[in-house]
This record gives sequence, C-alpha cells and structure tokens, in this order.
Amino acid sequence: MNLNLPNTITVGRILAAPFIAALPFIASPSARLVAFLLYVVAAVTDYYDGMLARTRNLITDLGRLLDPLADKLLLFATLIPMFVLMAPVNDALVPTRAQSIDAARLQFITPFGQIGLPWWVVISAIGPAKWKTGFQSVWVGSAYFWFFAATLARAEGWTSAAWFAFANFNGIVGTITMIASVFLTLYSLVLYLRRYAVVFAP
Repeated sequence: MNLNLPNTITVGRILAAPFIAALPFIASPSARLVAFLLYVVAAVTDYYDGMLARTRNLITDLGRLLDPLADKLLLFATLIPMFVLMAPVNDALVPTRAQSIDAARLQFITPFGQIGLPWWVVISAIGPAKWKTGFQSVWVGSAYFWFFAATLARAEGWTSAAWFAFANFNGIVGTITMIASVFLTLYSLVLYLRRYAVVFAP
C-alpha cells in the first residue's frame, strides 16, 4: 500500500466524513461550528490532494481508488444532515424522530421565503460537473454555516436588522449555488449519457 502524502490527506477526508455527518445533529452552536470547519477543511483538501499528486508525480492506483471514494463519502455525509435538518416540517420523507430536532426548521431564509433541501442528484464529475462541484461546495458550506449561525442566533435571541440581513445574504448565496449545482448536474448528465450512449447501443 502506497500511502504517500496525497493519499494520507484523502484518508483523512474519509475519516472526517462521519463527524461531518453527525455533528450537525448536536443542537449546539459549537458542535455545528466544528462541523462547518471540518467541512471547509475537507473541501479544500479535496482540491489540494489532487493538485499535490499531479504536480509531484505522486499519482498511484490507491489514490485513484481512494479519491472518488472520499468524494462520495463527503457528499453523502453532508446530504444526511442537510436532508433532515433543512427539509420542510412534516415532510413525509423525513424520519418521524427527526421531526423533534430543532434544526428541522433551519431552512435558508431568503426574501422569497424559506428554502430547504428535499433531494439531490449525484453523477460522475465530467465537463461542467467540475463547475458543479465548485457551486456545490459553496452551497454545502453556506448550509453548514447556517446550521451554526441560526443555532447561535436562537440561543442569543438575535432579532436585529443586521442579523436578518446576514440571514438573507447567506440564504440567497446558498439557494443560488444550489440551483446552479442542480442545473449543472442535469446538464452534465445529458453530456454523460451522450458520451456513453454507445455502451447501451444494440
């Protein structure tokens, strides 16, 4: 097993994924801040380990195996709390026990109303899906920061105009990047199907 520096960083992302998934369910500002910071580190190292492997000629078969695994685990780890904690209250798809979680009402606040996450699409990262990854990272980051900020705002009783201005800004950024991610996912899916249509041709 060739566990060089890029591969070690990738393994670190894999090990961080369960914490990124679990910490948002602890309804405290500090736990949700740690979840946000862990996500930021994981998202940055996702770019850094690949660049390191390419520039230092450290690409290995193990890295080719671990990197996509780490990417999918990180995505899955963030989707769990985002689905449960941002879904509309009484959403039929959310487990019953999750209805009692305070953050089940932590949807993005925007001037157009509250916006949550009821679903997501995952496909291979080709073409514009590389852009999708960037938008997706901003979207997930804004959601994870929102878990922390909204929990702290509740605990401190923030009701100022400055707080609501920030909440709307964060919600708009999260919503726009979510929409861009979904659009680029669907567009990439079309390209993916066109590229590999020959595999399914009779």
